[in-house]
Amino acid sequence: MLRIFLFALLPLQALAAIDVYQFDSPQQEDRFHRLTEELRCPKCQNQSIADSDADLARDMRDRVHGMIVEGKSDDEIVGYFVSRYGDFVSYRPPVNARTSVLWLIPLLMLLGGGVLIVRLLRKASAQADQQDSNDDGEHNRGESP
Repeated sequence: MLRIFLFALLPLQALAAIDVYQFDSPQQEDRFHRLTEELRCPKCQNQSIADSDADLARDMRDRVHGMIVEGKSDDEIVGYFVSRYGDFVSYRPPVNARTSVLWLIPLLMLLGGGVLIVRLLRKASAQADQQDSNDDGEHNRGESP
């Protein structure tokens, strides 16, 4: 009987976890959704603060809401979180000396993959040419008396 009562309370607990924010305009609400998707949860590391259920992400969402209502710009809001948590908190970190590795690694991997593909294709082509010349040589020897 107690189990049934506890299971009946689970949906109510899930409903209580939904954050509801009031905004003065639809533009503020759009900014809120865009910013919370752009900011990464430092605790979860692979989720935006919009998607995370961590207490830290909830606090960050509350702070974003408060700053939007106060009239802060998007740059000021992102700057606040970057100064507090570092460039990692942004899914679009700025290009500078500290973040250059984040921007260069994908480019280097793409270039390295391209070089590898070209080398493999050239090697396969050379092997095919060699096989053709070997086949021609065997074919010519077989026709001679």
